[in-house]
Amino acid sequence: MAELHVELVAADRQVWSGEASLVVARTSSGDIGVMPGHQPLLGVLQSGPVTIRTTGESGDGTVVAAVHGGFISFADNKLSLLAEIAELSDEIDVQRAERALERAKSDADAAAERRADVRLRAVAGAH
Repeated sequence: MAELHVELVAADRQVWSGEASLVVARTSSGDIGVMPGHQPLLGVLQSGPVTIRTTGESGDGTVVAAVHGGFISFADNKLSLLAEIAELSDEIDVQRAERALERAKSDADAAAERRADVRLRAVAGAH
């Protein structure tokens, strides 16, 4: 099976690296799916879950991350997701995200509400 190498990097750390058969992310142009052999691309990431269908030594599976802003780049079967903020779904504290969502709604803070919502959708998408 053809694979692409994926690097998901946040401003403060490398979040995930490995082989994948498909990556789905939200860009300023809409959702995009990248598979091996995709045309080169450069885009702006929007807040949303990123889904990575993994392959390789660890076996087939799915990795989901909450991503908030950044860039996506693909060339030569290498995909880079350079995010301002990124968290793997299993790193997200659901209760804390729910409290943040309620607080953001009561404060009418649209940006904070969007971040909390993306975190909760990433967790839901992983299960």
